Amino acid sequence: MAVNTESIKELRTRTGAGMMDCRNALDECGGDIEKAIDYLREKGLAKAAKKAERIAAQGSVFIYIHTNAKI
Repeated sequence: MAVNTESIKELRTRTGAGMMDCRNALDECGGDIEKAIDYLREKGLAKAAKKAERIAAQGSVFIYIHTNAKI
């Protein structure tokens, strides 16, 4: 089904998602904006759950203060 630009624009303003994400969501949901919002929400939750499993075990943060305060 071809999705018109007005519905993509409306979905983008309501959700803040990217243009291609909105277009794909509308294609999946047959052009229904409410279903597309739910689809984007589920897709976002799935991505967030996948990223939540990651562990930040590598890397360090250091602070360097120059002794004569010239830098």
